Amino acid sequence: MTTVDAIVLAGGRASRMGGADKPAIVVGGRSMLDAAISAVAACARTVVVGPHRPELPPEILQAQEVPAGAGPVAAIAAGLARLRDGEFPAERIVVLAADMPFITVAAIDELLMHARESGVDAVFAADASGRPQYLVGVWRRSALIAALNQLDSPVNRPMKALVPTDTALVPVAGVDDCDTPGDVQHARATASRSATPLSLAEARDALRWNISRIPVRRVPVPGARGAALAEPLCAAEALPRFDVSAMDGYAVRGPGPWQVRRDIGFAGGQRPAGLQDGEAVRIATGAHVPDGTGSVVRDEFVRVADDGRLYRLADTPIRDDVRHRGEDWNPGDEVAPAGAPVTAALISVAASAEVTTAAVRGPVRARIVMTGDEIRSEGPLHLGQTRDSIGPVLPDLLAWHGIGTVDRVHLRDTENAFDEVFAAAGACDLLIIVGATGGGAADQLRAALDRADARMLLRRLRLRPGGSTVAAQLASGPVILGLPGNPYAAVATLLALITAVVEGLTGSASARVQRGPLANAGEISGTAPRIVPARMRAEGGWIGDAHIRTAHLAGLLDRDGLVIVPADALDGALVEFIPLPR
Repeated sequence: MTTVDAIVLAGGRASRMGGADKPAIVVGGRSMLDAAISAVAACARTVVVGPHRPELPPEILQAQEVPAGAGPVAAIAAGLARLRDGEFPAERIVVLAADMPFITVAAIDELLMHARESGVDAVFAADASGRPQYLVGVWRRSALIAALNQLDSPVNRPMKALVPTDTALVPVAGVDDCDTPGDVQHARATASRSATPLSLAEARDALRWNISRIPVRRVPVPGARGAALAEPLCAAEALPRFDVSAMDGYAVRGPGPWQVRRDIGFAGGQRPAGLQDGEAVRIATGAHVPDGTGSVVRDEFVRVADDGRLYRLADTPIRDDVRHRGEDWNPGDEVAPAGAPVTAALISVAASAEVTTAAVRGPVRARIVMTGDEIRSEGPLHLGQTRDSIGPVLPDLLAWHGIGTVDRVHLRDTENAFDEVFAAAGACDLLIIVGATGGGAADQLRAALDRADARMLLRRLRLRPGGSTVAAQLASGPVILGLPGNPYAAVATLLALITAVVEGLTGSASARVQRGPLANAGEISGTAPRIVPARMRAEGGWIGDAHIRTAHLAGLLDRDGLVIVPADALDGALVEFIPLPR
């Protein structure tokens, strides 16, 4: 098979964009440079030409045209020179500019296929208007070298000076470039409209595995409730720390009968003196057994005779009711794995293991942002206004998942309001934004995320209600979870996704999913998955609500939780159950 290398052009002045680093501009949740690198991922070697980019993986070669900004021909020459270091030079070279947000592997494969079948020196893409895109092409290596060698200098030369005679144009999709701010705005709008909704499972995976985690810190264990362990929790002391009685009874030495001594061993009290053969001492559960103890015999297995001697009752089992040092764990043993959530149980285990501090991520700190000029939280309502019925309860819902609420703010429907919120987001790990996620005139969130070059995690959700849900992560770290403005849709979607968000931020282990039969699944299901309130059945499983009013939360009254009903489900289908916080 013909080997192929790639030269990705990622420099240039971008003068029509105010000198912006054009390849780094984010469209559709990824930079245009990332789109270009992904499109040539099958090539043997890839060299990126432009300013050094430390974030690129080491397998991506880098080069710089001289002087910097000397144009695409000089950049191609620099990339080709960098590829000459290889032992086996490729027969074909892909040349691709990093200014096309929708370039795909399929487009490059189509050009490569035509180049192999036609045998021409170079194949270039043609855009939808038929215009040649000379910076999207596949070259015969020898032809590219010959074209460069015939130039006096590659500096500031137009691409047409390099194009050979023996060429072909191939119409391919996704080769529209972004040369102006207007092009970028149009591309972002196109990406938002064309985004394929993710299933709930896909969305959760995107949140679990694609969110950058919050920093690790070492804190006292009791104050870390809601966080997750960043490293295993290892015991500082053995448990038990010493041999203790597991039952109320007698510590004895020898086969018996035994002479009962006067002293008694209590938990936390003075340890009884060592036992001699044939001796017994009364002992309480948890007391340190005396030296020489052969076993502890529980009260119900013995009797004390009038002469003060202790006898084992006939037909009672022979047991050693002693908990020996380190029986549960020894110093250095792992008592909880990395990723374990810091719960009441873990805090208790840490205390038992004499562990006072732990390396954790979290707990997650959230800011709640309610949007909409029509929303009012306090005071009398004016014409056209509606009461904020979910903002006051969101902190309680978040606390149920171990999230602390930093504050709750209201945002007006202005074009740049989100820009200010994002700029001030450093005090939290998570922004819960209610409303502004749709495509209406007042819905500004998606455009603001694009302006902020946020890394998109979820653009649309295949779930009813909740389809307009959006999730992204700012370069500064905070995650944005944008929920529909409709009260029921906002709460239902939050409960469906928030556990995955916490897992992504803290690295906590994935929670187990509760499943069971939904008696009336056929009545509820439709062409898309639905999330509806449900109540438990005495005989097991749940009954769901086929019809819900979504403008308020009355549908959650006297309900035990929510169920996720797959599309086209039948009665009795196994569904996921999400308990409602109490």
